Amino acid sequence: MAIKIPKPPIPGVRRRPKPPGDGQEQNGKVPLRDQAIEVQTQVVGWVDERTGASGFLRGFLFRHVPKGTNWYYTLGSATLFAFLSQAVTGVFLAMYYDPSSSRAYDSIQHINNDVWLGSFVRGMHHWGASVMIVLIFLHMGRTFFFGAYKYPRELNWVVGVVLLVLTLGMGFTGYLLPFDQRSFWATVVGVNINGTAPFLGPYLSDFLRAGPEFGATTLSRFYAIHMLLIPVLLAGLIGVHIFLVTKLGTTAPPWLKAKLPEPLDREQV
Repeated sequence: MAIKIPKPPIPGVRRRPKPPGDGQEQNGKVPLRDQAIEVQTQVVGWVDERTGASGFLRGFLFRHVPKGTNWYYTLGSATLFAFLSQAVTGVFLAMYYDPSSSRAYDSIQHINNDVWLGSFVRGMHHWGASVMIVLIFLHMGRTFFFGAYKYPRELNWVVGVVLLVLTLGMGFTGYLLPFDQRSFWATVVGVNINGTAPFLGPYLSDFLRAGPEFGATTLSRFYAIHMLLIPVLLAGLIGVHIFLVTKLGTTAPPWLKAKLPEPLDREQV
């Protein structure tokens, strides 16, 4: 009968005892932790086999970041966060808002005074719209002054300009929804200004008013544009924008000049 002699300990090295269930079977049973890891691996593999998401996530999370990247590069992510905040708070406000000319103002007062945290959520949505507009202007300014609109990122710049116009349109259509005196007459002025544009101006004004003059259907038209049309376009173009940023990468700040490779020495050759 062979006797197994344990190996002598290595001087200066302390062996850490293995905790129970660390890859070792106990009484012929696989530890619960290993079972959980195996189930998670199978679920991730099942999803990845049918969606192919691992390649996209690998390119999205593990990409080259140029030297000199600073906090200015977070303005785009901040704008995206503001958009998500607007979408979430807007969904909750839509549960209580009545887009009719006779009950719109009363529904806003009901949200402010009667709904639990209604005033807080409406305040987030109201001020979040201004924050989003400021952030997208700062993001576009950073892109322009850093020269990030040049080749090969021209298409992404065009998408960003369209996103800026849609954001302004979303703020304009949402301003009428409280339907008080200030929002009503400010919208009248804004629509009349749009009507002075050449060629498409009068048609755009008629489209926004839902007719030649302001009426009961104007508020419903603004509500549909604000809640359905513009958010869908924004979400789609944001997806395209993020895809192009992931594919093309970001640019280094303009004050960092690219260094030419130094010539090799004879020994290195």
